[in-house]
Amino acid sequence: MNNQKPTMNTKTLGFIGAGNMAEALVKGLLHAKLMPPAKVFVSDVKAERLAHFESAHGVTTTQDNHALVRACDVLVLSVKPQVIDKVLGLIGSDVTTAKLVISVAAGVPVSALEARLPEGTHVVRTMPNTPATVQAGATAIAAGTHATEDDLNVARALFEAVGRVVTLDETLLDAVTGLSGSGPAYVMLMIEALADGGVKVGLHRDTALLLAAQTVYGSAKLLLDTGEHPGRLKDMVTSPGGTAIAGLHTLESGGLRRTLIDAVEVATNRAIALGEIMAAKMMKK
Repeated sequence: MNNQKPTMNTKTLGFIGAGNMAEALVKGLLHAKLMPPAKVFVSDVKAERLAHFESAHGVTTTQDNHALVRACDVLVLSVKPQVIDKVLGLIGSDVTTAKLVISVAAGVPVSALEARLPEGTHVVRTMPNTPATVQAGATAIAAGTHATEDDLNVARALFEAVGRVVTLDETLLDAVTGLSGSGPAYVMLMIEALADGGVKVGLHRDTALLLAAQTVYGSAKLLLDTGEHPGRLKDMVTSPGGTAIAGLHTLESGGLRRTLIDAVEVATNRAIALGEIMAAKMMKK
């Protein structure tokens, strides 16, 4: 979007929590020159993490969440889901309806966030994944009850700095958790298995792992860059009576396609269950 840079440049941005996702977002923003370091604030209970953010990225840090909330227009809740209720309980009174709250806490629904914040607070819930730490993330964003189009533009610009972004209805975020949120674990298992296969047929472990990882990376890039259907790209590799079709026959016989579909479904259902538990906890008065 053409208005992304001005949208971000007019804001001050605060991260509550200095974990890996916060650092990925800070690095992405600064690398893309979407914001100057002077407009980025980070808080955390760990002094060593704050010292790292200061030295590595030149941003302002504090252990005072209240001061950070008061100083920032956009607040990114980059803490673990288990502590988000406690954090919101401490800072809720400092949040005003002029601020935007963006949550990266997996499984915490908008309704639970809004229940712990002042009435009318602008909230955007997101579901990023770990490849965001290498600027190759996949993130879904969903608007809360009072979020505006400008709020979504801010969230989109933030996460496009570390990968690709889709805007969805919140009802689909559990499905995103099951697919792209949990997906890196599935892909790592597949890479490990491919490398094991390479070792079995004589390759050195390091060589097999490099070839397996680069093959997965290159195949995904080929699909994204060309926009072709994966079935067509598969067919391009599969010659009559050749090696690829022999391997594909084995994968189909082993139920790989069904197993992956089932993995996404089971992970999605688990995300729904965990979200219901979190919502019930946070919405208790």
